[in-house]
Amino acid sequence: MDLIETSSVNDGLLPVAALRAHLRLGTGFADEATGDALLLQYLRAAIATVESRTGKALIARGFRLVLDRWRWADAQALPVAPVSGIDAVTLTDAEGQETAIDPARWRLVADRHRPQIAATGAILPQVPTSGSVAVDFTAGFGATWDAVPDDLAQAVMLLAA
Repeated sequence: MDLIETSSVNDGLLPVAALRAHLRLGTGFADEATGDALLLQYLRAAIATVESRTGKALIARGFRLVLDRWRWADAQALPVAPVSGIDAVTLTDAEGQETAIDPARWRLVADRHRPQIAATGAILPQVPTSGSVAVDFTAGFGATWDAVPDDLAQAVMLLAA
């Protein structure tokens, strides 16, 4: 199983000003941009820590899950939550030929803790021998920092400090 982050969070979405206020740092100094770059690094490290410990994506972005087989014939748990949508499911055979799977054959079971892709019929599409399946999806609490639950946002601030 490989989980690949296909898009990243823009620096402008991160709460640099909130962290600056949390640390009670001054503003208006000549080297403020240098300090902000350092605060961004601290925020990214803290977010990565919280996300890895909780299995949650704090800010919405794209992911790709690549598997050599489904965990169960009728469903597959997604390793990151909450998932807002599945964008595509693609099978790749041993020769590298890709086949997009019709969205009518699968559905998202939206769960804030354990989302899944599930078959709409009896089973999910068969993964080719020596091939793989890729599930492209969007996960995160929302597009902005304001959508992050207060307890997780506070954990990020404490770790970044």
